[in-house]
Amino acid sequence: MPVRFPRPLRPGDRVGVTSPSSGVPKELRARLDVAVRDVRARGYDVVAGRCMDGSGHVSASAADRATELMSLLTDPTVRAVVPPWGGETAIDLIPLLDWERLRQAEPTWVVGYSDMSTLMTPLTLLTGTATLHGNNLMDTPYRTAEGLLSWFDIVAAPPGHRFTQTPPGRHRTTGFDDFAAFPGIRDYTLDATGGWTRLDGSGDVEAEGRLIGGCIETLCNLTGTGYLDVPAFARELAPDGLLVYVEACGDDAYTICRNLHGMRLAGFFDRANAVLVGRTGAPDNSSLSQHEAVLDALGVLNVPIIADVECGHVPPYMPIVNGAHGRVVHASGRSALTQTLS
Repeated sequence: MPVRFPRPLRPGDRVGVTSPSSGVPKELRARLDVAVRDVRARGYDVVAGRCMDGSGHVSASAADRATELMSLLTDPTVRAVVPPWGGETAIDLIPLLDWERLRQAEPTWVVGYSDMSTLMTPLTLLTGTATLHGNNLMDTPYRTAEGLLSWFDIVAAPPGHRFTQTPPGRHRTTGFDDFAAFPGIRDYTLDATGGWTRLDGSGDVEAEGRLIGGCIETLCNLTGTGYLDVPAFARELAPDGLLVYVEACGDDAYTICRNLHGMRLAGFFDRANAVLVGRTGAPDNSSLSQHEAVLDALGVLNVPIIADVECGHVPPYMPIVNGAHGRVVHASGRSALTQTLS
């Protein structure tokens, strides 16, 4: 079975908004309204779900969130599902989703990152459906940094489309914007400079493979289960190997090191031709940095490891399609990730 790429969105298509993990507090609803207006401005109809409550760490009960997500993903009139953001415990939906029904349904774009990795990466691994690790809905109003694309650009692309993104050379170090005070903000404060970093040595890198990955802190909890069987996915859909990407949200370097060791022992990186690591603002420890944590766990793979890629919790964001064919280049004067929707 080939990877299933959802058909491209066209004006008039419906985009579902639900919160499979954390909802939106009342004081941030104005930002949500701005983001929804931006989706509508692209010509799409927005279907807002009921699981949006932001008063706690989840938007509704696990049963209600699973039912609403299943409804949107199996509704042939809904062409994309985009949450406001991630959260903490989307893992409670995993046993409640009807994976066989999702495997049989017409594929729908699912967009997001952070805790959405808990659902999106298994969706690709178990059903062969491509998913889009990138901007969440609340990030949508931001202007796209030079060299990068928006999720809008990718979900509207035709089958077989090839696109290349390059690091803009600037990123953010100052935390998150105050959406309550500035709900309409559209420009990131990119106050630091820097490109990609090769961790495992020196020299030019050029590697290809099918892309798969996500957030370390959420995916590590699925390690060793049938929901994160990357070797089986590789055997069936990536015989030439994978480009695996991972990123750390906020855990310290010791925790990230342990989690990456566990993921490696469970086979998550077995077929990797290269590993991409997202730029992180997560803390170092006194005797171990975040870069050193990655090398400690993954250096034994003997494949190129490229860090400080724009695929993590540090703006700006480089959308990556789980299931797409990828080609990464990191050489003197040029770094780029090319993805093909085939």
